[in-house]
Amino acid sequence: MRYFWVCTLALLGTFSNLTAQQPKKQSSTEIYHNLQKLNFLGTALYVAAHPDDENTRLISYLSNHDKAHTVYLSMTRGDGGQNLIGSELRELLGVLRTEELLAARRIDGGEQRFTRANDFGYSKHPKETLKIWDKEEVLGDVIWAIRNIKPDVIINRFDHRSPGSTHGHHTSSAMLSMEAFDMANDPNAYPNQLELTSTWQPKRIFFNTSWWFYGSPENFEKADKSNMIKMDIGSYYPLLGLSNNEIASLASSQHLCQGFGRLSQRGSEDEYVEFLKGEKPSNNYLFDGINTSWSRVEGSDAVGAILYEVEKNFDFRNPSKHVPQLIEAYQLLQQIEDEHWKTLKSKELKDIIQACAGLYLEANAASASTTPGSETKVNFEVLNRSTQKIVLKKIQLVDADATLSPNEVLANNEKKNFEINLTVPNDIGYSSPYWLNEPGTLGMYKVDDQTLIGKPETPAVFHTKFSLDFDGTVMEFEKPVIHRFSKPDKGELFEPFAVLPVATSKIDEKVLIFADAATKDVQVKVRAGKNNVSGTVALDHPAGWKVSPQNFSFSIPQQGQEQTITFKVTPPSIESEGKISPIITVGNNTYQKELVEINYDHIPKQSILLSSEAKVVRMDIRKSGEHIGYIMGAGDKVPESLEQIGYQVHTIDPNDIQEGELDKYDAIVVGIRAYNVVDALKFKQPILFNYVKNGGNMIVQYNTAGRWADQFKNIAPYDLTISRDRVTDEAAQVDIIAPSNALVSYPNAIKESDFDGWVQERGLYYPSEWSAEFTPVLSMHDEDDEPSKGSLLVAPYGEGHYIYTGLSFFRELPAGVSGAYKLFANMLSIGKDDVKKESNVKG
Repeated sequence: MRYFWVCTLALLGTFSNLTAQQPKKQSSTEIYHNLQKLNFLGTALYVAAHPDDENTRLISYLSNHDKAHTVYLSMTRGDGGQNLIGSELRELLGVLRTEELLAARRIDGGEQRFTRANDFGYSKHPKETLKIWDKEEVLGDVIWAIRNIKPDVIINRFDHRSPGSTHGHHTSSAMLSMEAFDMANDPNAYPNQLELTSTWQPKRIFFNTSWWFYGSPENFEKADKSNMIKMDIGSYYPLLGLSNNEIASLASSQHLCQGFGRLSQRGSEDEYVEFLKGEKPSNNYLFDGINTSWSRVEGSDAVGAILYEVEKNFDFRNPSKHVPQLIEAYQLLQQIEDEHWKTLKSKELKDIIQACAGLYLEANAASASTTPGSETKVNFEVLNRSTQKIVLKKIQLVDADATLSPNEVLANNEKKNFEINLTVPNDIGYSSPYWLNEPGTLGMYKVDDQTLIGKPETPAVFHTKFSLDFDGTVMEFEKPVIHRFSKPDKGELFEPFAVLPVATSKIDEKVLIFADAATKDVQVKVRAGKNNVSGTVALDHPAGWKVSPQNFSFSIPQQGQEQTITFKVTPPSIESEGKISPIITVGNNTYQKELVEINYDHIPKQSILLSSEAKVVRMDIRKSGEHIGYIMGAGDKVPESLEQIGYQVHTIDPNDIQEGELDKYDAIVVGIRAYNVVDALKFKQPILFNYVKNGGNMIVQYNTAGRWADQFKNIAPYDLTISRDRVTDEAAQVDIIAPSNALVSYPNAIKESDFDGWVQERGLYYPSEWSAEFTPVLSMHDEDDEPSKGSLLVAPYGEGHYIYTGLSFFRELPAGVSGAYKLFANMLSIGKDDVKKESNVKG
């Protein structure tokens, strides 16, 4: 049984997630499956807003059942969400989620594309979304995708007709798709694109509906389905040894940072799409009336005749016998004039030829990374595991002046090894996500190169072209240069080969809070991108701030090694904020980038270059208490932020909470979504409430409504109903409705200006109802919404205080928002006698 599953998962490509960049090794059944796809000339485009929005069941069905070229267009890379497996947020989370989408596509058989839209966080209405996104640019990106992919069928995940009923990004994705459906074939729309592509008119567009959009399964059962197509997406694929919904489960489980790992599903399952526009199909088939055979391409009848014959008589025991026929089909394919189908099908056909011949082609760099101007060794392995006559004519490193001409016969199963000493050009680009190379806006990434827009990743810096002669026909197979190595505890591993700067720097603490005028040590880590790097590092800083010394010399002998340098930073006596940035000088060159590596087992290792900097904030902040107990929830950086202003934060394991053990803390803070993800809390509520009753201060941050066990219906000592209410506009007006309350009066006087500079949102999952014991402190609302007073509630309980807040402190504190720090310090200080005394003395 274990062998069966290992083979099946390998067939689906999931092993390539664990050993990223590993060359494909297809079995006969997978070759045949791909041959069936080669002989289907139809394309489907699935459109939604975020990673995890895609319906992997339908994408897998279109790719594996219908055999269509299937592409998922996600408007964003999911930058605005949260991360359940690590610390990456914002643009780094976008990189992680991009790779998880690619991991999912490697399993369900689809491809992945994006627009330049930035996931700025939750949006209530498309009006808000399209104001923050540049609508014209994102619409142009959707049209660009349609013109390049040339889909026959488009399927929207969301309904364009229901603005305000779901996430604004969701509805916007459907609205833009509908608009692009009509404009992609208009030569007057985005005419500059037509220098690189051509107009295209899809045949039809659908909405992927379900009972969810009707409110309940019962309502959907009663709905008029005359305009819908129903598909059973539970199909079983004997060739793959899996059903469609099992493949879909494996694909969606790649979204690990969103907690989407789940059990596989089997059995019949209906999926519906509603016809919206175009040529309506006359039956239950999405491609009804669309020519999906080779005859749709002028001049390709001979190509089709060969490939249909190979499919009909495919030899599973010896696929290599078909290589001569496949080579002949490839030659004929190069003669057709339709560039779209010629390019797409040539790539598919070359992959099948390589698999049938058992060709192993690898370009393996001796190290994981290099730098411009350096030399590195690249090893090549070439192996023909068939009896076909194949001659290796040439090996060429693209983007480098490096070529070998072996002109050697590749005998059956006799490995050939070669090597080239690669000199990296000085002007070559770095390996980093292309959409992060230039500063963008809240809603958009900046990408000027039209050919890059929509691509999921930055193309590999170095590729290798292997020129092979198949009995008189020369074909080129292109492979990225990778780094292959092994670890004793993991075995053979593959990762991308990266080009990085000679030196990078990093300040671990991205926000440095100076609560007074005292000098702080700031550590800068300098990392060498090659052996024997020497130079100096200085610290650029805002006016009014002082840094000592002006610069440090460093010398690092080995590539990848770091040296830590400590600067003394003194803030001004008045409130101030700005950025500090290390500047490294090596010879005549300066470097100001930080290298961030993302390395999880289910995705390829990622090297990201960001501006090396940290925010510095000088604020006058007063507080009381010293020891804070923190119960972690889904993960946040609030504890580190509180330590910045002088608190000692102690992480509490909920399993260890005992009666009386909490009395030593000045306050207990419960992390975000703790009641959603920490089961042990259901046994500890009475102890926590007793702590408050005996004079403690308990702060509970936001939890997701309706996603906890029955024991958590009352997460407060009084009645409190959590809703889905939120304020998504980070600049929304905030009114202080209880100005004399301690939370906004001492030790720090909170003003409306303290809510300036908040990021992504005001808050989320505010209570909608609460008992009379609670005092609402703030009122705020998004445009066109009624005022919400549930963002910050406080109630006395016994001798202590219970506070519930949906304000997004987990975003604001790590971002260095000074007003958020002052408000949180007040929350921690409420009820403390020393605060009152100090306030009276200093007042």
